[in-house]
Amino acid sequence: MEFTWKSGHKQIRFSVPDKNIQAILERKDFPMQNDISSTVEDALQNPISTPTLSNLISIKKAKSVLIVVNDITRPTPYDVILPPILNEIQSAGIEDGFITLLIANGIHRSQTEEESRSIYGENVWSRYRILNHSSDRDLVSLGILPDGLDLQVNQQVKEHDLVVATGLIGLHYIAGYSGGRKSIIPGIAGRKTIEATHRLMADERACSGNLCDNPVNDLLLEGARWAGVDFILNVITDDNRQIVAAVAGDLEDAWLKGVEYCREASIYSLDSPADIVIAGCGGYPKDINLYQAQKALEPATQAVRKGGVVILVAGCPEGMGEEVFLRWVTEALTPEDIKHRFNNHFELGGHKAYAICRTIEKCQVVMVTDLDRELVEKSFMVYQPTIEAAMEYAFSQVGNNPDIVVIPDAPTLAVELVR
Repeated sequence: MEFTWKSGHKQIRFSVPDKNIQAILERKDFPMQNDISSTVEDALQNPISTPTLSNLISIKKAKSVLIVVNDITRPTPYDVILPPILNEIQSAGIEDGFITLLIANGIHRSQTEEESRSIYGENVWSRYRILNHSSDRDLVSLGILPDGLDLQVNQQVKEHDLVVATGLIGLHYIAGYSGGRKSIIPGIAGRKTIEATHRLMADERACSGNLCDNPVNDLLLEGARWAGVDFILNVITDDNRQIVAAVAGDLEDAWLKGVEYCREASIYSLDSPADIVIAGCGGYPKDINLYQAQKALEPATQAVRKGGVVILVAGCPEGMGEEVFLRWVTEALTPEDIKHRFNNHFELGGHKAYAICRTIEKCQVVMVTDLDRELVEKSFMVYQPTIEAAMEYAFSQVGNNPDIVVIPDAPTLAVELVR
């Protein structure tokens, strides 16, 4: 069977023998939306468990509004999302100068002006104040959470009367699902707060598609409540990044409704694990760097047998993507060094190295990428220049007649084995 995938900014073509294909895992088709703009507008006018945004502004007598927005690493269709939100806010009497967009960078790099113009639109960029969040400055403590964590977030939260969180709902490798509460932690939180959250990934319940007793989700939700998120607008997109559903309203109730919709399309049951899994990221920006592309390894790891091979296809045009992540993999001699460092000297960014090592414990990872070979091998993966070469290597490791699972856009899926 022939495949054409995006890798970074380019397309690559390859084939897999039909007889070896156990399954091709793709998100189930969403019902087509005839009018995407009306889907968002309908959500805003029919919020879940809250008044409409304009009524909420009036009830709270708000004079200023903070809108938390995703950065370039999240392919969020802000050309559709922002105009109706801004119209709703302004219909309540809030003027341009009292509306701020805060970019939820987490620990990512600051977004450039050019990127902001492209993502949010020239009109939004020129009319409203747009700020990059930094996890190391301009923070305020909201208090000590019940588990002892000092909740530090961007001070803009306290400087505005009403907080609106926006974003995408999809699978997340440790929080279960993205969206909703993740706008606050890690989006606009302090480094120490984000680090404390990511330490919890060692718990096996902190995994893609799971919210039941997930300690990461529980902490994120508590933090967002404390931050006082008044209203959310989250969307679910298809593989073409088109909006297929939107939810608005209460931080938890509206988000959970979106999660329900997402789960129906994104959880895939597999009868038995595969010998080889070929996993793509869906192209740029989801494979902008290895820090982001690692998310594709999570469903691949769920689908592969112990001792099998995962082939990760990720362009990574911006390299490793994070300095601590790079330092951890270049300074480690073995995966055990990474695990020891995670357990004893945790640093945010190093958690991605730890996540890769969890996969390495189960299977080999072969990477087809534009990353330097040395960086791939320092990350304890096998470098191959093409998918064909990667498949030849994988066949040599597992035998000549393997079962192969193909996942074109792996970050959008979670896999459950039917035992």
